Amino acid sequence: MEAHHVLFKKGFKVASYGTGSAVRLPGPSIDKPNIYSFGTPYDHIYQELKAKDPKYTQNGLLDMLDRNRKIKRAPERWQETTGVFDVIITCEERCFDAVLEDLINRGQERHKPTHVINIEIKDNHEDAMLAGRAILHMAQMIEKTKDIDQDIEKLLEEWKEKYPYAILHGVTFF
Repeated sequence: MEAHHVLFKKGFKVASYGTGSAVRLPGPSIDKPNIYSFGTPYDHIYQELKAKDPKYTQNGLLDMLDRNRKIKRAPERWQETTGVFDVIITCEERCFDAVLEDLINRGQERHKPTHVINIEIKDNHEDAMLAGRAILHMAQMIEKTKDIDQDIEKLLEEWKEKYPYAILHGVTFF
């Protein structure tokens, strides 16, 4: 959501999704996450966790949820979207795999290529902020290209020279 926030502030048309079966947030212990259905409003999640335990303030979870509820109403699930995208950026390899698998399973009705790019980031506030800026730079580079299909490999190589993140790239079709 940090990348969503950064891109949106800079005027990009952005959508963000989860790929799992539910929204999993840190809980009282690593083996007891707080689990919510996609579509549960961020405000509801925020209020519930705020009432549950003050440690959610200390660990930054409430700050993250507060930011998220200012960006969009609720978390959405990728597999339920009907949108069509030129570029999809994921931030975790398992999400990259899930998006590619879903697109392949949908079929290629529109014959519209889409580039799926994974930028592997650590799931913490600091790295998310740094990666958000790096993703913004990538989006700006993509926006400037006249032919993404022709230029993508060169663009990704140039981007990798500036940023320390592992990257994956795949092309599939809607």
